[in-house]
Amino acid sequence: MNGAHALIRSLVASGVDVCFANPGTSEMHFVAALDGVPEMRAVLALFEGVATGAADGYARMAERPAATLLHLGPGLGNGVANLHNARRAGSPVVNVIGDHATYHAKYDAPLQSDIGAIAGAVSGWVRHSALTSEVGADAAAAVAAAREGQVATLVLPADVSWEPDGGVVADPVPAASRAAADPDAVGAAAAALRSGEPCILLVGGDATRADGLAAADRIAAATGATVLAETFPTRLERGAGVAPVERVAYQVDIAVRQLAGAQHVVLVGARSPVGFFAYPGKPSDLVPPGAHVHTVAAREGAAAALDELADLVAPGTTARVAALARPELPTGALTVASAAAVVGALLPEGAIVVDEAVTSGFGLPGDTAGAPRHDWLTLTGGAIGWGLPAATGAAVACPDRPVWALQADGSAMYTISALWTHAREGLDVTTVLYNNNAYAILRGELQQVGAAGFVQHDGKRAKALLDLGGPDLDFVSIARGMGVPGVRVTTAEEMADALRRASAEPGPHLVEVMVPPLVA
Repeated sequence: MNGAHALIRSLVASGVDVCFANPGTSEMHFVAALDGVPEMRAVLALFEGVATGAADGYARMAERPAATLLHLGPGLGNGVANLHNARRAGSPVVNVIGDHATYHAKYDAPLQSDIGAIAGAVSGWVRHSALTSEVGADAAAAVAAAREGQVATLVLPADVSWEPDGGVVADPVPAASRAAADPDAVGAAAAALRSGEPCILLVGGDATRADGLAAADRIAAATGATVLAETFPTRLERGAGVAPVERVAYQVDIAVRQLAGAQHVVLVGARSPVGFFAYPGKPSDLVPPGAHVHTVAAREGAAAALDELADLVAPGTTARVAALARPELPTGALTVASAAAVVGALLPEGAIVVDEAVTSGFGLPGDTAGAPRHDWLTLTGGAIGWGLPAATGAAVACPDRPVWALQADGSAMYTISALWTHAREGLDVTTVLYNNNAYAILRGELQQVGAAGFVQHDGKRAKALLDLGGPDLDFVSIARGMGVPGVRVTTAEEMADALRRASAEPGPHLVEVMVPPLVA
């Protein structure tokens, strides 16, 4: 048994049995060892950003880590954007990064780089395996670190991987126990909620699951507090039978109105709210001036802290739940609004929704609020090109549940090769591809940051950078070229028919939804 066998067997022993991979020369002994460890499922991605985004989506739904296998520093660099999203989500991910053989590093070969520096930007734990005899223990330690809600990166030199004998399969390392909420913090939050002064209860982390939301709703009913979820929750349970919650708006002006007047902001699993970007003349810190911020719990353990808080301030109170209520199916030419209504009318029970619809998604929260119970995954770190990879991982984690990837056109092109993996693995992913032929979000940002006033002459050169035309993207042809059946729709009736067919047939599908841009 060599180091690669010891590493894979140690990962499996620690509960990591899926690896999203884009390997190269330095990882070939890992690849060869896979046939000797059939418990490890290896899923090939054609781009490293698909592998890392898939590991994020998998972790959010499986509630345990997946591994990635990436090639040296440049391969890790290609996957950094979606590791950034995973870090912001608190997703447990184990990266295995192949490196040059230890004795080869001094020659500064073309692919030599500072892997540790690249990994450090997105990882909470980084280790270089130096000895074959220790690689199994290093793998077990990486899994334990990831289970703390972070990205863990293990760098594996090629000779450590290929050396025979001395490879030891390690027993799992227990993850560090999570501290309970500070009783003083819970007590201070309870006092604020009982004060009669306007309070915002802002929830995130594992408090955006059904149990946490029920506790938050009980608190609101008893105290009059306003409950909000963070703008981009890692995983939000919602729909019929779940306590409803509104999210803090992405747009600063709307978020300021949501939070206005609060004298207390109670944070349970959420960060203190800030603007996504700086905008001239608008606040970066969204907490109302003079309001007191009370931090009760970190991301993990937030639901338990909310239960404790609810028992203090809302004993005997019952949470509301959303009723089953779907919008009527619209007719006629598609708009952002009518496309949202179609999704709300047809979303399957138990669906996993991966939302990277960007501006084409306005209207989706309201039109799906009364759909059958489902999970909603969002772009926690804001690095686009996450949706299709995350849908890959979610479908691998939950093969018995339908996955709907609500995907904007511009960001889809970052990681479009994920469709190939959908086809190869036979994943039940329905991609609703909103084609508005524009970077509409950036058109809006041009206005928000005040840059539109600096556009000179006819603005043709500036507008060209926000336009996806010339040539127009044909996502049906792209999808078919990667083995995914696709159809283009221009009316609400066509969209509904296409989604019904996709739901009735096994395997992946793409529905290209032609909508006008929300921002002209």
